[in-house]
Amino acid sequence: MAFVHLDVLCFYSLLICTAFSSVSSNAEIKVNPPQDFEIVDPGYLGYLSLQWQPPLFLDKFEECTIEYELKYRNIDSEDWKTIITKNLHYNDGFDLNKGVEAKIHTLLPPHCTNGSEVQSLWSEATYWKSPQGSQETKIQEMDCVYYNWQYLLCSWKPGMGVHFHISYQLFYWYDGLDHATQCPDYIKVDGQNIGCRFPHLEASDYKDFYICVNGSSDSHSIRPSYFIFQLQNIVKPLPPDYLSLTVKNSEEVNLKWSMPQGPIPAKCFIYEIEFTEDDTTWVTTTVENEIRIARISNESQQLCFLVRSKVNIYCSDDGIWSEWSDEQCWKDDIWKETLVFFLTPFAFVSLFVLLVTCLLLYKQKAVLKTIFQRKKEVFSHQDTFC
Repeated sequence: MAFVHLDVLCFYSLLICTAFSSVSSNAEIKVNPPQDFEIVDPGYLGYLSLQWQPPLFLDKFEECTIEYELKYRNIDSEDWKTIITKNLHYNDGFDLNKGVEAKIHTLLPPHCTNGSEVQSLWSEATYWKSPQGSQETKIQEMDCVYYNWQYLLCSWKPGMGVHFHISYQLFYWYDGLDHATQCPDYIKVDGQNIGCRFPHLEASDYKDFYICVNGSSDSHSIRPSYFIFQLQNIVKPLPPDYLSLTVKNSEEVNLKWSMPQGPIPAKCFIYEIEFTEDDTTWVTTTVENEIRIARISNESQQLCFLVRSKVNIYCSDDGIWSEWSDEQCWKDDIWKETLVFFLTPFAFVSLFVLLVTCLLLYKQKAVLKTIFQRKKEVFSHQDTFC
């Protein structure tokens, strides 16, 4: 029995020693954070590059695949974006109206560290655009609309603390352009730029579209404003046209319209219908360009509807409703039926009276003609007798 207890004791001692040995071995494995971590602005109005170099003293990990965990955000954001990568750089878009902060550390996979992942300390970096001008000089109420998925128009109002001699300029960039480009066609009021008409934007959909509006003045600096859009999310289509309203029977109404003209595919539309039955109005939506609606009352005298369109969730995250179409109405023909009911017999009676009158006149004319001929013969006979 003594030997059995001794064997068990030795076994447990061996386990404890092995555990401490493993902990001690893992504790000795360390890795440095990446070197030269920085945030670089290539001049793309918010599209920044986060760059770094491998950590020092990686010679003993030559057989290992080193990874990096990168976290970044705009400074006032509560959530970090996290990326695991093997590369030495990562690009993403940021709102340059605010600061940017990022941090990164090195990861050693478990197969290189006796079964447990090893992480380095964090390396951190920040980026700020140098503030210029007061907050009141920034433009106000920036509004961009991608009309019918064909042409982009942006407009704004001057800042509160500026005068008419201020000149605003707009620059834009998206992936595919070599450099940031200035607006080629400004919208002006009293000689001041208050908007931009963009040219055809080739291959710009489903990409971040970066805009900066800054300004110049002889008296003071102007604070630039930065914006990021995705053009498919600010599309405003044309309204539908060629509306048709048909009363199928006493209970059902069929509404139909044509798809708005332009390059937007039919599968990308959602429609909103406003339907009026006499004095009752209600609104519904559909993804088809036809809908059947039950009538509230079979005695309703007037049915009207109009419709507008928008890009749906299958083609964008958001969109702008089009203008309402022209109204299409159906009116009950009860007065017309009443008039037809009363006028038809009256027309027959009038026609009959007219025919009788014509016959009487015709007969009267024939009788007068006979009398005239007889008188003529009498006068002729008297002349011959004399």
